[in-house]
Amino acid sequence: MFKFTNKEQLKCKHAFCKDCLQMAVQHSGPICPICKDVFGVVKGNQPDGTMRWRKQNYADLPGHIEITYNIPIELQTKNPPKSGQYYVVGTTRTAYLPDNKEGNEVLQLLKKAFEQKPIFTVGESRTTGVENAVTWNDIHHKTSMTGGPEHFGYPDKTYLSGVKEELKAKGIE
Repeated sequence: MFKFTNKEQLKCKHAFCKDCLQMAVQHSGPICPICKDVFGVVKGNQPDGTMRWRKQNYADLPGHIEITYNIPIELQTKNPPKSGQYYVVGTTRTAYLPDNKEGNEVLQLLKKAFEQKPIFTVGESRTTGVENAVTWNDIHHKTSMTGGPEHFGYPDKTYLSGVKEELKAKGIE
């Protein structure tokens, strides 16, 4: 509504004043306030931990990739939201992908996501109600080999495309 001061145009072609854009980035990260296109690296507040994977064959899910995440209990020193407090609950989580072209593509995206730290956060557990617990952070994982989507398992025809969209929304492509 006003003339731009130090105009900046994003790759999505939306333009903002430099100061306004900086305030938006502080609030929501490097995401266009209009169309939600990601224009930078989205860094999460995931605690430090490890991500390991291996290829497996089980009768229930032949030719799959087993991913194990481990976030130990420790003092939160660097990352909000609860800096200076211990996580009440660390976590070890196992997830599964099919060992095919698209499954391996998603594995590479999840490895990138783990480095950028948006897979987990610290907050109230939706399942136990415990505060300061390490919880999933809106990137869906298949934690069961069977049972379909209702039980976080396979078969699920839309899972791989859906998780790629969730990762893309966090700037991971």
